[in-house]
Amino acid sequence: MNVTELLAELQAQHVAATARAGELQGQIEHLTAALAETEARLAELDIARKVIEQAAPATPEPEPPQTEMSTAYQAIVNAFNQHPEQAFRARELHEHLDMPIDEASVNITRSRLARLLRQGFLTQPGRGRYQKRT
Repeated sequence: MNVTELLAELQAQHVAATARAGELQGQIEHLTAALAETEARLAELDIARKVIEQAAPATPEPEPPQTEMSTAYQAIVNAFNQHPEQAFRARELHEHLDMPIDEASVNITRSRLARLLRQGFLTQPGRGRYQKRT
């Protein structure tokens, strides 16, 4: 490649880079305008939220609906609270609470008891026996 061809190649690359820089500058200007519009909208929304919060009476958050799992845990905890000195096996707890005593249900309760044990609410005075931590 001679010097003339090299200069021509450099000139072509310069023209292409200049065109690309112009395109990128156009994108920057477009994005800057879009950002300014979005930030203005965010400011409007913040003001609207603050006005509504000040004007609206404070209402307590509604209680979450009771699920089968939360009521089952509550029944287990209540049984241990009512009989803090008694150690229960999972099946005995089911019988005490008039819960189904099929193996699947009792296994679910065993899992719940293990979780309460890990959380420190219960102790395990013997294998398979659970008692309220005092």
